Amino acid sequence: MPTKPELLTPVNCQIIFIDQQPQMAFGVQSIDRQVLKNNVVALAKSARVFNIPTTITTVETDSFSGHTYPELLAVFPEHPLLERTSMNSWDDQKVREALAGNVHKKVIVAGLWTEVCNNSFAFSAMSEGGYEIYMVADASGGTSKEAHDYAMQRMIQAGVVPVTWQQVLLEWQRDWAHRDTYDAVMDIVKEHSGAYGMGVDYAYTMVHKAQERVHHGPRLDPVPAGAGSNAGA
Repeated sequence: MPTKPELLTPVNCQIIFIDQQPQMAFGVQSIDRQVLKNNVVALAKSARVFNIPTTITTVETDSFSGHTYPELLAVFPEHPLLERTSMNSWDDQKVREALAGNVHKKVIVAGLWTEVCNNSFAFSAMSEGGYEIYMVADASGGTSKEAHDYAMQRMIQAGVVPVTWQQVLLEWQRDWAHRDTYDAVMDIVKEHSGAYGMGVDYAYTMVHKAQERVHHGPRLDPVPAGAGSNAGA
């Protein structure tokens, strides 16, 4: 593992999405599942903006886990899905080759479940492949809060770096003067970052007087009930 902190950049890392499939999500109890999907899709869009080499792996799609979230696939419509039988992605040769082909030793991980598929992949990739693992805690989920939390603790003790999806996005952006990605990053923030995104919309429209980002029907002026009508006459 590195002896000093090193920031993630668009040119020093790759990302893997592990088993972001409905049956796996059904078992998640550590995070609200709609929030989980929001975070996964936001992370995927972020990776697309910064051209991060991306691997998507699935397990037992037809017999158990179901199809990968369509919202995730829509971000990477041309990416192959690396199907496996093992709970540990590292056990599949296609996954090892994809990681090696993406070159970078820093691997960002978002997967289900934290205590099984993420944990086993992280340890194997570190010990056998020499990879550095960055675990996206809020784009991963476990079968209980305890399962997720203790798995994260176990991985951290072994040298895995815990991160969150928005932290990764902003670390890649780093400087708001990077105008080539600024607008795309703001689009992700406005759509997926909750109160932060609402604040950006508010500042743009109310403070800077920008146009609203969606077209809508006219806003009609208030009319007191009964005014201009014959009601009650």
